[in-house]
Parts: sequence; structure tokens; C-alpha cells
Amino acid sequence: MHSLATALGLSLLGSCGGLLVASSLVLFSDPMQKRFVPWLVSYAVGALLGVALLALLPEALADLAPTSVFGTLLGGIMLFFVLEKLVLLRHCHTDECEVHNAAAPLVLIGDGFHNFIDGAIICAAVLTSIPLGVNTAIAVAAHEIPQEVGDVAILLACGYSRGRALLLSLVSGASGILGALLAFGAVQVVPSIRPYVLAISSGSLLYIAMSDLIPDLHRGDVDASAVRQVVLIGAGIGTIVVFEHLVR
Repeated sequence: MHSLATALGLSLLGSCGGLLVASSLVLFSDPMQKRFVPWLVSYAVGALLGVALLALLPEALADLAPTSVFGTLLGGIMLFFVLEKLVLLRHCHTDECEVHNAAAPLVLIGDGFHNFIDGAIICAAVLTSIPLGVNTAIAVAAHEIPQEVGDVAILLACGYSRGRALLLSLVSGASGILGALLAFGAVQVVPSIRPYVLAISSGSLLYIAMSDLIPDLHRGDVDASAVRQVVLIGAGIGTIVVFEHLVR
């Protein structure tokens, strides 16, 4: 039960923690938002890549043959490509996004589904080790912040009050608990599934970083400074490495 409580707590931290920071950023002026949010995108890229390649995949490789791990990783990337097409999984980091041109309820549904997946990812990491769970929650929260800034901004633009927009976003973020419960139950029933879940989780984080975030950085949509991008990506990776050694 201690593992379940930790998994649920870190799942909330990953999904709703990002929302709390995002809600404070929304209170800033537009110039301040345009300065800080792009920096968070670059940092999130480093955190996601660091967790996927330096933490989750090595844990999966400790229990499975490389062909099984990388085959599952490839399957996970394909799975999230399909999910992106079906349920608006795509991330947006501004209020000028073609996904955000959809109705506000669709934005919330897509965000809820994404948080559900994040909860499952964090839970699978916690069931491997607490440090891995902490690192994964940090990476999830880092990439949730710029996404939630965009989500809250679009809800406000659709006429929702600030309080209602934040409440709906909080409810959407709480779906991470359901994802954590599902992952916990699956691993308890079939323990051997854990390394496969870790490999699929790596696929999810890599897909988000490389299909959503990095292209935005290349196009200069969120930050035109290549040097700053590299430095902040390195900072994200460095955070994962430091926590991996400190929280043991």
C-alpha cells in the first residue's frame, strides 16, 4: 500500500503540480509569459530525454533482452502516434495552436487522456524504484507546465472564468490517478509486465519530446535562441542525473 500511496502522490505531483505552476504563469503579463514558457519547453525536452534514455530504458533492459525492450519501445512510439491522431494527444504551448482551435471540451478530453497516461507512466516508475518515480514525476511536471499554460489560456479565451478554467484543468489533471491505479493493478496481477510498461513509457516520453517539443524549438515557434535551447536542454538532463544520484 505504501507503493500505491507514493505512486498516487507522485502522479498528482506530475499532472497537477504542472498545472499549479502554469496557473501562476497565466497571471503574468503576456511579455513575461512569452519569455518564461519557451524556456520551460527547452528544459522539458532535456528532462523527458533524460528520464527515457538514462532511467526508464536501463531499468527495462535489466529484466528483458534488448530486442524485446527496443521492440516494445518501437511499438510504444507507434501507439502514441496513433493516439495522437485519435484523441488530440498533441501538446500545445501557446494559445495560437490549431489543436486549440477545437472546442474547449475537446481540449479538456485530450488533456485528461494525456494525464491518464502520465499517471500510468509515473506509477510504473515508482513500482521499479522511488528515485525513478521521482525523476519521472519531475519530467512529467516539466512538460506539463507549458502545455497547461496553453490549455488555461485557451479556456479563458473561450469565455470561462479564471476559477472555472483552473477547476476544469484540475479535474482533467486528476485523471492521472486513474492511470496510476490501472498501472498498479496491471503490475500486481502480472508482475512480468513491468519492464514492458517501462519501455512503452519511454516511447511515450521520447515521442512527446521529439514529435511535439523539439520541432517547435527548431521552427523557433517557442524560442529562437539556439544557445539557450541547448543550455536548458542540458539543464533538464542534468536535473535527472543529479536526482538519480541524490535520491537513492
